[in-house]
Amino acid sequence: MEQNSLIIMAAVVGVVVVGSILLLATRRQRTQRLAQLFGPEYDRTVEELGERAKAEKELEARAKRVQELHLHPLEPAQRDSFQQRWLTTQARFVDSPPAAVVQADELVAEVMRARGYPVAEFEQQAADLSVDHPRFVDNYRRAHALAGTARHGQANTEDLRQAMVHYRELFEDLLEVAEPEPELQPA
Repeated sequence: MEQNSLIIMAAVVGVVVVGSILLLATRRQRTQRLAQLFGPEYDRTVEELGERAKAEKELEARAKRVQELHLHPLEPAQRDSFQQRWLTTQARFVDSPPAAVVQADELVAEVMRARGYPVAEFEQQAADLSVDHPRFVDNYRRAHALAGTARHGQANTEDLRQAMVHYRELFEDLLEVAEPEPELQPA
Protein backbone atom coordinates (compact mmCIF):
# COMPACT_ATOMS: atom_id res chain seq x y z
CA MET A 1 0.00 0.00 0.00
CA GLU A 2 2.77 2.40 0.88
CA GLN A 3 4.55 1.66 -2.40
CA ASN A 4 1.34 2.41 -4.35
CA SER A 5 1.04 5.74 -2.54
CA LEU A 6 4.60 6.61 -3.47
CA ILE A 7 3.97 5.71 -7.12
CA ILE A 8 0.79 7.80 -7.19
CA MET A 9 2.54 10.73 -5.53
CA ALA A 10 5.47 10.49 -7.97
CA ALA A 11 3.02 10.39 -10.90
CA VAL A 12 1.19 13.46 -9.58
CA VAL A 13 4.47 15.33 -9.09
CA GLY A 14 5.51 14.30 -12.62
CA VAL A 15 2.25 15.56 -14.10
CA VAL A 16 2.60 18.86 -12.21
CA VAL A 17 6.21 19.29 -13.40
CA VAL A 18 5.35 18.45 -17.02
CA GLY A 19 2.31 20.72 -16.86
CA SER A 20 4.40 23.56 -15.47
CA ILE A 21 7.01 23.12 -18.20
CA LEU A 22 4.33 23.12 -20.89
CA LEU A 23 2.68 26.20 -19.39
CA LEU A 24 6.00 28.08 -19.28
CA ALA A 25 6.81 27.06 -22.85
CA THR A 26 3.37 28.19 -24.04
CA ARG A 27 3.74 31.54 -22.27
CA ARG A 28 7.21 32.01 -23.74
CA GLN A 29 5.91 31.26 -27.26
CA ARG A 30 3.00 33.68 -26.74
CA THR A 31 5.41 36.39 -25.58
CA GLN A 32 7.75 35.82 -28.53
CA ARG A 33 4.86 35.80 -31.03
CA LEU A 34 3.39 39.03 -29.67
CA ALA A 35 6.76 40.75 -29.37
CA GLN A 36 7.52 39.85 -32.96
CA LEU A 37 4.10 40.95 -34.22
CA PHE A 38 3.98 44.25 -32.33
CA GLY A 39 7.66 45.16 -32.19
CA PRO A 40 8.30 48.25 -30.02
CA GLU A 41 4.57 48.54 -29.32
CA TYR A 42 4.86 45.34 -27.26
CA ASP A 43 7.38 46.95 -24.89
CA ARG A 44 5.41 50.21 -24.75
CA THR A 45 2.23 48.34 -23.80
CA VAL A 46 4.00 46.28 -21.13
CA GLU A 47 5.45 49.47 -19.67
CA GLU A 48 2.13 51.31 -19.85
CA LEU A 49 0.12 48.51 -18.20
CA GLY A 50 2.92 47.54 -15.80
CA GLU A 51 2.37 43.82 -16.14
CA ARG A 52 3.33 41.48 -18.99
CA ALA A 53 0.20 39.31 -18.69
CA LYS A 54 -2.12 42.34 -18.85
CA ALA A 55 -0.21 43.76 -21.80
CA GLU A 56 -0.32 40.47 -23.69
CA LYS A 57 -4.04 40.17 -23.07
CA GLU A 58 -4.51 43.74 -24.39
CA LEU A 59 -2.39 43.06 -27.49
CA GLU A 60 -4.25 39.85 -28.25
CA ALA A 61 -7.55 41.73 -27.91
CA ARG A 62 -6.28 44.34 -30.37
CA ALA A 63 -5.28 41.67 -32.87
CA LYS A 64 -8.68 40.01 -32.56
CA ARG A 65 -10.49 43.34 -32.96
CA VAL A 66 -8.54 44.24 -36.10
CA GLN A 67 -9.02 40.75 -37.51
CA GLU A 68 -12.78 41.32 -37.28
CA LEU A 69 -12.60 44.63 -39.16
CA HIS A 70 -13.20 44.63 -42.88
CA LEU A 71 -9.87 46.14 -43.88
CA HIS A 72 -9.12 46.32 -47.57
CA PRO A 73 -6.55 47.85 -49.89
CA LEU A 74 -7.36 51.06 -51.68
CA GLU A 75 -8.56 51.02 -55.25
CA PRO A 76 -5.90 52.35 -57.66
CA ALA A 77 -7.91 55.54 -58.31
CA GLN A 78 -8.30 56.16 -54.56
CA ARG A 79 -4.60 55.55 -54.01
CA ASP A 80 -3.69 57.97 -56.83
CA SER A 81 -6.03 60.61 -55.43
CA PHE A 82 -4.55 60.27 -51.94
CA GLN A 83 -1.02 60.44 -53.34
CA GLN A 84 -1.85 63.68 -55.15
CA ARG A 85 -3.37 65.11 -51.99
CA TRP A 86 -0.26 64.14 -50.06
CA LEU A 87 1.95 65.97 -52.56
CA THR A 88 -0.23 69.07 -52.12
CA THR A 89 -0.02 68.75 -48.33
CA GLN A 90 3.73 68.30 -48.44
CA ALA A 91 4.14 71.33 -50.73
CA ARG A 92 2.03 73.39 -48.32
CA PHE A 93 4.67 72.81 -45.64
CA VAL A 94 6.96 75.41 -47.23
CA ASP A 95 4.51 78.26 -46.66
CA SER A 96 2.60 77.02 -43.63
CA PRO A 97 4.20 74.18 -41.64
CA PRO A 98 1.50 74.09 -38.90
CA ALA A 99 -1.35 73.94 -41.43
CA ALA A 100 0.45 71.23 -43.42
CA VAL A 101 0.91 69.06 -40.32
CA VAL A 102 -2.76 69.43 -39.36
CA GLN A 103 -3.73 68.57 -42.94
CA ALA A 104 -1.40 65.53 -42.90
CA ASP A 105 -3.05 64.34 -39.67
CA GLU A 106 -6.48 64.63 -41.28
CA LEU A 107 -5.31 62.96 -44.50
CA VAL A 108 -3.89 59.95 -42.64
CA ALA A 109 -7.20 59.58 -40.77
CA GLU A 110 -9.05 59.76 -44.10
CA VAL A 111 -6.85 57.03 -45.62
CA MET A 112 -7.51 54.88 -42.55
CA ARG A 113 -11.27 55.34 -43.01
CA ALA A 114 -10.99 54.48 -46.69
CA ARG A 115 -9.10 51.27 -45.79
CA GLY A 116 -11.84 50.24 -43.35
CA TYR A 117 -10.40 51.33 -40.01
CA PRO A 118 -13.03 52.76 -37.69
CA VAL A 119 -11.70 56.21 -37.00
CA ALA A 120 -12.93 57.05 -33.53
CA GLU A 121 -10.83 58.44 -30.73
CA PHE A 122 -7.12 58.67 -31.35
CA GLU A 123 -5.85 56.01 -28.91
CA GLN A 124 -8.19 53.43 -30.45
CA GLN A 125 -6.90 54.40 -33.91
CA ALA A 126 -3.32 53.96 -32.74
CA ALA A 127 -4.15 50.61 -31.09
CA ASP A 128 -5.79 49.37 -34.30
CA LEU A 129 -2.84 50.53 -36.40
CA SER A 130 -0.40 48.80 -34.06
CA VAL A 131 -1.57 45.40 -35.29
CA ASP A 132 -0.74 45.80 -38.98
CA HIS A 133 1.62 48.79 -38.87
CA PRO A 134 3.63 48.32 -35.64
CA ARG A 135 6.78 50.00 -36.98
CA PHE A 136 4.92 53.27 -37.47
CA VAL A 137 2.49 53.56 -34.57
CA ASP A 138 4.88 55.17 -32.08
CA ASN A 139 5.87 57.82 -34.61
CA TYR A 140 2.18 58.29 -35.44
CA ARG A 141 1.52 59.06 -31.78
CA ARG A 142 4.34 61.63 -31.78
CA ALA A 143 3.16 63.20 -35.04
CA HIS A 144 -0.42 63.40 -33.79
CA ALA A 145 0.73 65.10 -30.58
CA LEU A 146 2.69 67.59 -32.66
CA ALA A 147 -0.38 68.19 -34.84
CA GLY A 148 -2.20 69.10 -31.63
CA THR A 149 0.49 71.61 -30.70
CA ALA A 150 0.44 72.93 -34.28
CA ARG A 151 -3.30 73.55 -33.98
CA HIS A 152 -2.51 75.78 -30.99
CA GLY A 153 0.50 77.45 -32.64
CA GLN A 154 2.96 75.99 -30.14
CA ALA A 155 5.23 73.78 -32.29
CA ASN A 156 8.57 74.79 -33.74
CA THR A 157 9.46 74.20 -37.38
CA GLU A 158 11.85 71.30 -36.72
CA ASP A 159 9.18 69.46 -34.70
CA LEU A 160 6.70 70.04 -37.49
CA ARG A 161 9.18 68.78 -40.07
CA GLN A 162 9.65 65.62 -38.02
CA ALA A 163 5.87 65.19 -37.76
CA MET A 164 5.60 65.38 -41.56
CA VAL A 165 8.28 62.71 -41.90
CA HIS A 166 6.38 60.45 -39.49
CA TYR A 167 3.09 61.05 -41.27
CA ARG A 168 4.65 60.34 -44.65
CA GLU A 169 6.05 57.00 -43.48
CA LEU A 170 2.70 55.86 -42.13
CA PHE A 171 0.83 57.30 -45.12
CA GLU A 172 2.98 55.33 -47.56
CA ASP A 173 2.57 52.15 -45.52
CA LEU A 174 -1.21 52.62 -45.40
CA LEU A 175 -1.35 53.06 -49.17
CA GLU A 176 0.42 49.71 -49.58
CA VAL A 177 2.06 50.72 -52.81
CA ALA A 178 3.86 47.60 -53.94
CA GLU A 179 7.10 47.84 -55.83
CA PRO A 180 6.46 47.01 -59.49
CA GLU A 181 7.53 43.55 -60.54
CA PRO A 182 10.43 43.60 -62.98
CA GLU A 183 9.36 42.55 -66.43
CA LEU A 184 10.90 39.39 -67.74
CA GLN A 185 13.06 39.97 -70.76
CA PRO A 186 12.73 37.49 -73.64
CA ALA A 187 15.68 35.13 -73.88
